[in-house]
Amino acid sequence: MKNWMHGGQDVFGGLWGGPNQAFLTLLDPPPPPFSHIPENHSAPPDVTGYTNNTPADGIQVERAPGAGNAAQKQTPKYGNAELMETGDGVPVSSRVSAKIQQLVNTLKRPKRPPLREFFVDDFEELLEVQQPDPNQPKAEGAQMVAMRGEQLGVVTNWPPSLEAALQRWGTISPKAPCLTTMDTNGKPLYVLTYGKLWSRSVKVAYNLLHKLGTKQEPLVRPGDRVALVFPNNDPAAFMTAFYGCLLAEVVPVPIEVPLTRKDAGSQQIGFLLGSCGVTAALTSDACHKGLPKSPTGEIPQFKGWPKLLWIVTESKHLSKPPRDWFPNIKDANQDTAYIEYKTCKDGSVLGVTVMRIAMLTHCQALTQSCSYTEAETVVNVLDFKKEVGLWHAVLTSVMNMMHVISIPYALMKVNPLSWIQKVCQYKAKVACVKSRDMHWALVAHRDQRDINLGSLRMLVVADGSNPWSISSCDAFLNVFQSKGLKPEVICPCASSPEALTVAIRRPLEEGSTPPGRGVLSMQGLSHGVIRVDSEEKLSVLTLQDVGSVMPGGLMCVVRPEGVPQLCKTDEIGELCVCTVATGTSYYGLAGMTKNTFEVFPTSNNGAPISEFPFTRTGLLGFIGPAGLIFVAGKMDGLMVVGTRQHNADDIVATALAVEPMKFVYRGRIAVFSITVLHDERMVVVAEQRPDSTEEDSFQWMSRVLQAIDGIHQVGVYCLALVPSNTLPKTPLGGIHLSETKQLFLEGSLHPCNVLMCPHTCVTNLPKPRQKQPEIGPASVMVGNLVSGKRIAQASGRDLGQIEDNDQARKFLFLSEVLQWRAQTTPDHVLYTLLNSRGTIASSLTCVQLHKRAEKIAGMLAERGHLQDGDHVALVYPPGIDLIVAFYGCLYAGCVPITVRPPHPQNIATTLPTVKMIVEVSRSVCVMTSQLICKLLRSKEASAAVDVRTWPPVMDTDDLPKKKPPLLYKPSNPDTLAYLDFSVSTTGMLAGVKMSHTATSAFCRSIKLQCELYPSREVAICLDPYCGLGFVLWCLCSVYSGHQSILIPPSELEVNPALWLSAVSQYKVRDTFCSYSVMELCTKGLGLQTDSLKSRGVDLSRVRTCVVVAEERPRTALTQSFSKLFKDLGLHPRAVSTSFGCRVNLAICLQGTSGPDPTTVFVDMRALRHDRVRLVERGSLTSSVLKKQILPGVRIIIANPETKGPMGESHLGEIWVQSGHNASGYFTVYGDEALQSDHFNSRLSFGDTQTVWARTGYLGFLRRTELTDASGERHDALYVVGALEEAMELRGMRYHPIDIETSVIRTHKSITECAVFTWTNLLVVVVELDGSEQEALDLVPLVTNVVLEEHYLIVGVVVVVDIGVIPINSRGEKQRMHLRDGFLADQLDPIYVAYNM
Repeated sequence: MKNWMHGGQDVFGGLWGGPNQAFLTLLDPPPPPFSHIPENHSAPPDVTGYTNNTPADGIQVERAPGAGNAAQKQTPKYGNAELMETGDGVPVSSRVSAKIQQLVNTLKRPKRPPLREFFVDDFEELLEVQQPDPNQPKAEGAQMVAMRGEQLGVVTNWPPSLEAALQRWGTISPKAPCLTTMDTNGKPLYVLTYGKLWSRSVKVAYNLLHKLGTKQEPLVRPGDRVALVFPNNDPAAFMTAFYGCLLAEVVPVPIEVPLTRKDAGSQQIGFLLGSCGVTAALTSDACHKGLPKSPTGEIPQFKGWPKLLWIVTESKHLSKPPRDWFPNIKDANQDTAYIEYKTCKDGSVLGVTVMRIAMLTHCQALTQSCSYTEAETVVNVLDFKKEVGLWHAVLTSVMNMMHVISIPYALMKVNPLSWIQKVCQYKAKVACVKSRDMHWALVAHRDQRDINLGSLRMLVVADGSNPWSISSCDAFLNVFQSKGLKPEVICPCASSPEALTVAIRRPLEEGSTPPGRGVLSMQGLSHGVIRVDSEEKLSVLTLQDVGSVMPGGLMCVVRPEGVPQLCKTDEIGELCVCTVATGTSYYGLAGMTKNTFEVFPTSNNGAPISEFPFTRTGLLGFIGPAGLIFVAGKMDGLMVVGTRQHNADDIVATALAVEPMKFVYRGRIAVFSITVLHDERMVVVAEQRPDSTEEDSFQWMSRVLQAIDGIHQVGVYCLALVPSNTLPKTPLGGIHLSETKQLFLEGSLHPCNVLMCPHTCVTNLPKPRQKQPEIGPASVMVGNLVSGKRIAQASGRDLGQIEDNDQARKFLFLSEVLQWRAQTTPDHVLYTLLNSRGTIASSLTCVQLHKRAEKIAGMLAERGHLQDGDHVALVYPPGIDLIVAFYGCLYAGCVPITVRPPHPQNIATTLPTVKMIVEVSRSVCVMTSQLICKLLRSKEASAAVDVRTWPPVMDTDDLPKKKPPLLYKPSNPDTLAYLDFSVSTTGMLAGVKMSHTATSAFCRSIKLQCELYPSREVAICLDPYCGLGFVLWCLCSVYSGHQSILIPPSELEVNPALWLSAVSQYKVRDTFCSYSVMELCTKGLGLQTDSLKSRGVDLSRVRTCVVVAEERPRTALTQSFSKLFKDLGLHPRAVSTSFGCRVNLAICLQGTSGPDPTTVFVDMRALRHDRVRLVERGSLTSSVLKKQILPGVRIIIANPETKGPMGESHLGEIWVQSGHNASGYFTVYGDEALQSDHFNSRLSFGDTQTVWARTGYLGFLRRTELTDASGERHDALYVVGALEEAMELRGMRYHPIDIETSVIRTHKSITECAVFTWTNLLVVVVELDGSEQEALDLVPLVTNVVLEEHYLIVGVVVVVDIGVIPINSRGEKQRMHLRDGFLADQLDPIYVAYNM
């Protein structure tokens, strides 16, 4: 890695003294005082006054000293204008009515949240502001002095204009060669002589002025702008057209050939043409044929382009000018000669206008600097349409009648040595190349014998000012010195579209000492300070000079930011030049022009140093000893990371120095910065060689990270590798930076490797939170206030006081209710089961259910010999058999446990869970259907679990004929009715005990809340195995007598419209579903609402549609469901979610008479601090849904750590007390402590008598403005998330769903996301719906959004296929299962990114 830092003696060390002494001996002798500038201006006398900038009456642009600061002075205020001020500080009329005055005053005051939600809070997390390092180097030198170039010698035979030069050579030496073009085999294709160039240009000029449009209305007039669209392999046609435009006095705008409609940057070029008012485009025959055409043969309008008339400039297509017609050849004046396009950092394209006098003066300055002479031969590899290629090979060459050998880019791609071969073949004196051309020649060079570069007196390196060009120059010299290349021939130059050539090193006389090198400390440079360092260190930047100021020019260095003040001698700044030979403006952009082309640098005292304006070059650098100019980078490539500046080109140089040949494809590396969390972050993107392995990639990436960190002391935020040839290109094969950045931010760069290092880069995160001690029991409790707030407690309606004619209340046991119904209303249908076609598969009346249950009880007694109180596992698909078996168990005095049957396609993973529940619940026998019975005995099953360990399995398909002798009559209502086993969202299997009392209370509570009675019909599309789903499916109908229409959720996979069609067909008012069902409908029926409507599906009768779930409501899903089916008459108010948990299977359920469900938005930052602050909907909000508490349920919010009561609107654990609480966990292990803590908790102070059950969920209570049916204001419960799932990171509590919501929004291909923590790292798993090449695009996007919105650094990003994130029967993510799968390496991910 050392090699790119060496070479050349260190002249600087000697000149500059030690590293910390500023160099003072810069200029000897001092230049004359600035008042005499006009005499020194050596351009033709008519333009020294810069008349276009000086007003006619001669007022000078001299600014008063300190004029810049005038704006900051306070203007005196009068009247009450102190308060009334418009935007610019201009006082308004002072007589203002008192009312308006008062209004203004209130507007000025910040709005405060209403008191009951106002806390003096600690959650305003402040990002660390990076403090500058007190030990950082500061500039200590004297103020720099502007540097003058030598005088521009006026040589007698210099032509008065370029057109005059062309006329002269075209008539005196018509046979002299002007340009030789090459084909792709390197054979000369065509020689353009000066005579031909002259006659053809005249022809083009004549046709432009006289043959377009009509005589009265010509299409192109002198001064109009015309586009030049020529391919890179046809310089002859381009030159002809360019000079044709100059002769016709129209303004050429050379641009690239638009190859496709979506070419990188092509749209922006179209915008430039539009703003320049271009209506015609000149092009060559071949190019015209290659442009895309419509079926009618028209050239379509490119995206963003104006409508153009395409004109082919080949002679055969043009009319011959009459004998007496001659172009009007003037001396160079201040008209615009041409417009050169320039692409900015953000991708926008500007047009730089160059006046004719500037163009001529620039050619003269180049001729003087490069000592060009007539008939010299030049080999040009550069783009001849712009910058150095245009200036040397099209303009200056004609002024001096030189012969240009043009090497097209296509030939260079095939044969990178072609330019060297042409130098030998034509004994060329000058060659114009870029570092890349030297680099490629080195790679291709195989010690060819016949190469001799002795003829070269000058090798112009167009990008020689670039920090990484020095290594190419040194390496090139190293190899070709033996082939006759003289060291003094290499001439780096610095240029920019605005300032044209800024400086060029002159060819030295043979044998003179080579110029010095600047070896600068990177550390110093990053603070904008020049410090000389030794070459031994790695963290230095070695620069080569680019010669001295151009003839006739004046240069100074100003601060890059703010007022253009002169820099100190040891400070890096932007180079500015004052000369005739620069651009004049950005076409049509007056404001930007003023800031760039009309700059008046000021000295320390604020006085301008010259009355003439300077032009900013866009180059960063300094003027070194002996007036040599050094360029350290470009303004466009400047990145300010933290408080330090880095140059994109320096970073590229460092990255390339890490084994460039072996790994990076053709040295193609892009470096840019993106803003994440209020600071710039560095991104490096490189193309890797097609043959490189994964191992190579990671080795290279880690070495690049170390190199950049070691040399520049800056962390790379993201390092991405893309396949070769995939980065967007500029026309001559460079990298299109702004497009690359755009693709990166959109997530469409498709890298094949990504390494992110947010842990090392992001240093401005807020400090981790220190927890505040909560209010202890010692604080005064007055009535129901905790330190000034209402205690957060609430309850549903009281079950005891509601008078209703509820007959079922007379019975203590559900089995008795069923027997009573079988006697009083035997033929009333309780259950209807639908199949996937929506037809009735089977139904049950009260008496049928009673009779079949009796038979099951008989079977249990006869075959199973079961004791009273034995546990029986019911393994049935969702349906009627399950219900029958359940009541059969009650009739026999057994305790049923409903178990989801194993999935026939996935026995290996689902059967062990069945086995586990059977074992843990201590079931003495298993009841099931014949089909499942076979499945349990199959080969696959015995491979998954040991079949011999099953308890006896009974199949209930053929029931015995006879009735049992006597139905079991339970005596104590507190005994066990059934066990409810469920996997919680955190993946824990937990069974809870439900007593007969609790079961009846539960059914009664639901009956009252949903107003259920026999004439009602309710549609249920849920899994009937646990929680509220089971109660609704099996129990409620028997208790309340309503008809339940049962729809197994698995049938929706066959027919997604099944549930909603049934709801419509049976005119159902209340329906229950799960999130998975809702998702199936939203995704499966999204495009079918019209066809459903035409089939008569009508949801307007639905009053309540409840999603049964345990997690925080997924508002996005419920809202999109409501929106989607609004067309079918679904009222958005109908959709709500229930809330239940293990200790109480249903705490909240939206009733029929309650207020509508509402969503509130809480500030996510406050939530992290366990605070609640309601806000309007916005980006940093988390949505929670209001819940209506069931009758007979009391709720209090308690602090999970101290168990003290919390105030209203505070976040805490939801504790519940109700008649239908479960009576405890059913565990084999009997962990008593957990049992009593969860089911029998008491508050640590306040009401310490009541026994509560802890839900394990965080939430808050709020008194709402809404009233319920009884006219009471109503307390709403808002559930935020499970305590077990909440992640403690950086001292704050994060809820997975908030982070997941942010992540899903970042890219269209992310369908699902789940997060969890692993050894205090945040792991984000995303499901990718798209091609695998998009996988790596997601890594930076996910990391960015979590940083921006949650102030967290993602540790691992895992990209997986759709369906990998496990989901339980309620459609809730099983994050802990996912975590186990991740740790056991079972996810089979597409990509895993470990952020460093």
